[in-house]
Amino acid sequence: MSRTFVALQKLAPAHALSRFGGRLASSTQPRLSQLLIRNFARVYDVNLAEAERESLDDYESFNDFFTRALKPDARPLPADPLAVVSPADGMVSQAGRIERGRLLQAKGHTYSIEALAGEACPQFDGGTFATVYLAPSDYHRVHAPVRGRLLKTRSIPGALYSVNGSTEAAIEGLFARNERLVCEFQTTHGRVLVILVGAMIVASIETVWDGPASPYRRDQVTRFDSNAQTPRFYARGAEIGRFLLGSTVIVCFERDRARLDPRIQPGQQVKMGEAIGRLQD
Repeated sequence: MSRTFVALQKLAPAHALSRFGGRLASSTQPRLSQLLIRNFARVYDVNLAEAERESLDDYESFNDFFTRALKPDARPLPADPLAVVSPADGMVSQAGRIERGRLLQAKGHTYSIEALAGEACPQFDGGTFATVYLAPSDYHRVHAPVRGRLLKTRSIPGALYSVNGSTEAAIEGLFARNERLVCEFQTTHGRVLVILVGAMIVASIETVWDGPASPYRRDQVTRFDSNAQTPRFYARGAEIGRFLLGSTVIVCFERDRARLDPRIQPGQQVKMGEAIGRLQD
């Protein structure tokens, strides 16, 4: 069954399906939007207890519902100022060391950080990474895992394979092949990468700053020069982006800069703002 699923992924017109899904999801026609919202909430058993708006009737479109904000006090941050927090709700897909410039995708499958980021990143060799997969029912905003200044982003066009256990095990370099936005931050503990990876039916990747709109047409680097404009600092836990339908966030730290909590293993459920590691003094 999984082989058939992967084969169909390679044949499906993923970009066309995603654009069509995006048009449906952005519709504010009440009957259509409420049909989509209510069926989705029922199928995926969505819990709105933490949401600012707890009633399904309060959302104008499916996108409005899917990118719902949380109540201000829903996710208190750790008291430890050196704690690294999860950038999103989801399940840890993989986590560990970046060995010889490669990250673990699934058992027997690795991919290079250079291919993922779209450029050479030697300072991350020997560093740590965590991959968080966002399920459909999860909260879908992405937040800064540590405080830092945004240096640049790289929007990279690519495929839109679904992201799940089957595709991770069967498609070589899945995360380095899908569309993605690479965000590089300068922190007191070196550079940090936060990478938002697209997937099938992910209609868009959005950020809180101005930037290219996905789906991306070309590989494009946007630099945020502190000498030319107000530096863009983001506090730990601050929102930096969101998925219109979800996928995966990958966080990478330079060598000897951060240590993950031992419990952060594949299959572990995490919440945005929850401590997943600690910066090293």
